[in-house]
Amino acid sequence: MQLGEYQHHFFPMNQIFDSASWRTGYQEYWEYDAEKTKLFNNFESKVIKRFEQYQLPVIELKKNTPKEAVCLVFEKVNTGGVALTVFELLTATFAADDFQLREDWQKREERLKETYKVLGSLQSDDFLQAITLLVTQTRRQQAIARNTKEKLPGISCKRRDILKLTVDDYKNWADKIEEGFRKAARFLHTQHIYRSKDLPYRTQLVPLSAAFVRLEKLGETSGAKKQISRWYWCGVLGELYGGAVESRFARDLPELINFTENQSVEPKTIDDASFDANRLLSLRTRNSAAYKGIHALLMREGCKDFRTGESIEMQTFFDDSIDIHHIFPKKWCITAGIDANTYNSIINKTAISARTNRIIGGQAPSDYLSKLEEETNLPKTEMFSVLKTHGIEPEHLYHDNFEKFFSQRGLALVDLIENAMGKPVAREGVNFLPNTPQDE
Repeated sequence: MQLGEYQHHFFPMNQIFDSASWRTGYQEYWEYDAEKTKLFNNFESKVIKRFEQYQLPVIELKKNTPKEAVCLVFEKVNTGGVALTVFELLTATFAADDFQLREDWQKREERLKETYKVLGSLQSDDFLQAITLLVTQTRRQQAIARNTKEKLPGISCKRRDILKLTVDDYKNWADKIEEGFRKAARFLHTQHIYRSKDLPYRTQLVPLSAAFVRLEKLGETSGAKKQISRWYWCGVLGELYGGAVESRFARDLPELINFTENQSVEPKTIDDASFDANRLLSLRTRNSAAYKGIHALLMREGCKDFRTGESIEMQTFFDDSIDIHHIFPKKWCITAGIDANTYNSIINKTAISARTNRIIGGQAPSDYLSKLEEETNLPKTEMFSVLKTHGIEPEHLYHDNFEKFFSQRGLALVDLIENAMGKPVAREGVNFLPNTPQDE
């Protein structure tokens, strides 16, 4: 083997730090030829010495180094430029205690998402945040019980707090918070939110699930659900759960529990929430939490499908592919010269089945309503009743009067929002008349 290496000048890398013996054999093979010796000397100075003198950077992390500091070090030296998630770091630290966090979470994730479509976007960090809220709240309660004079620990679920979780913390709360997310999903079903794409805020699941854990059986009562519902819709319609929300989570948990148990002081989320009626004019796509919320509220209030006259319950929702569609069709509005920003607003949209929407097409409301009556053998009086469940004054549709329809339904949606939030909507300077182009 070595003779072949010598003959073809192939230096073995496993000899890089012990090249003397190989060099001797190489020189003997070539009978100390001056040219070959020069060749090896050149190779040694340019290659071997570089390996021997290379200084490998080493970062030594002691056992007592805080986890958040470890995370920061890894992020700074990560050549890929991708920040480590808190879940990844906790998975690594839990593995040192012989606990496979990733495997445990994957099983829980599968169970939750398989049963509840509304939890389809749930993330591992959401689960860890909910556990951290409960862990830190427990520590605070224990400190209060000890009547300590030291500063009380706070309730929190920020990154640094999650990184302080121990395997025991996780094991103690994981089953309970999994059940908390199940209860949160069932609560959302009562609010007619069934799919993750219709969920206004995924983040709001964190304090909601933690609260259900704390409330236990009380959270299942109608009185408690009424209080929780008001808090929930104030958060959605006040659009309070976008961006950094960990501080709100920390307030939500104790305040929502107290509000539910004692029905006394309103949570800050309720106090902070506000809705301006003019916001309805700019709600045009499901990218907005408030848009999704109003869609669900209409179904919660018992709106019925135009074609079948049936209330949109969960089974109907999935079987008939219920979604948000125009009331005055887009094609009709364009022909009538209605501004796109107006006819695309949520005021001109409602929950309709896919089949009903195909029948509607681009026809005038008076035409498609007559067609629906004929096809379904639905009396006009019954159709009137169906339209009113959507906050629509039937006469405006039957006379194709977009302006009166738009104004009246805008006010109907304001009433719907006020009822859900339990507080007035700002109406100053509101004009729900459609924005039609002016004649030149």
